[in-house]
Amino acid sequence: MFTCRGWRKSPGGDNPDKAGDKRAQGHDGQQPDGEGNVHGCYSWAGTWTVVWVVLACLFGLGLLYYGGARPTGEFFAGYITEKSLSVDNLFVFVLIMGKFAVPSQYQQRVLMVGVIMALVLRAAFIAAGAAIISTFSWVFYLFGAFLIWTAWKLVQDARKEEHEEEYQENKLLKMVERRFGVADRYHGTKLWIGQNGKRVMTPMLVVMLAIGSTDVLFALDSIPAIYGLTQDPYIVFTANAFALMGLRQLYFLIGGLLKKLVHLSYGLSIILGFIGVKLVLHALHESGVHVPEISIPFSLSFIVLVLAVTTVTSLRASKRQELAEAERASADGG
Repeated sequence: MFTCRGWRKSPGGDNPDKAGDKRAQGHDGQQPDGEGNVHGCYSWAGTWTVVWVVLACLFGLGLLYYGGARPTGEFFAGYITEKSLSVDNLFVFVLIMGKFAVPSQYQQRVLMVGVIMALVLRAAFIAAGAAIISTFSWVFYLFGAFLIWTAWKLVQDARKEEHEEEYQENKLLKMVERRFGVADRYHGTKLWIGQNGKRVMTPMLVVMLAIGSTDVLFALDSIPAIYGLTQDPYIVFTANAFALMGLRQLYFLIGGLLKKLVHLSYGLSIILGFIGVKLVLHALHESGVHVPEISIPFSLSFIVLVLAVTTVTSLRASKRQELAEAERASADGG
């Protein structure tokens, strides 16, 4: 599922890949190249993940030099928040790739399109948010209430036993599929093909539409969250851009570890709830009510602490679960 390069031709020749086939096999009969391919993928993904993080840090240091401590703190708080949200979003991407059995050699292309769509959509949301905030200061109440509700919903979803076990197509996507029809297999990177005298969508287009529709939902969460940390549209956009630019590489690097982050939703709910409260306090302050405001240094420290605790507890819980499963398997085998 998470192989990304080093493909070779299999002896099977041209064996087209069906849209519902769960095998990691391309439409032209390619197969993963074994251990070397996996190591090459992790090396590539790890290198570029580090590069994007370093570039984000250098940008933050540039802000410190030219703008001072406050915009730097706002950038890093926003960047870390958006990065943590993007990790949660990756789990949905994994489910989409599995649902539509995207051949491994096309996963990078799909993710690249997803990142581009996310950047365009978030730029539009950021511009709209900046215009609304500059005109209606009371919108912070709405943003705060929305984030608090989102935090509660994350907790409720995390408690469901079957949470996110399989990607469920939304109504709009199902309507488009019924209207235009979908081919039964991938045709390279083509989005439309002729079939039985009419043009139909390929599974590749369906996947891209699925990624795009989820990008919209992700933006609805992330943009109000970062506006709770800074009202500077430039910092909002750059923090989002740096968080998204490494998303492709992060998918291949930690894809197999996502299921081990069992407490991530709880950590994100705490962060979003915290930012929601911060927004409400800011709105009250703007309305003339004397309430304490949460500083950026405190916000940054709180976000980092929550993510650190969430990661540690998740890995410990996953380790305990693996040991318990191993013991049960050993007992059954005995």
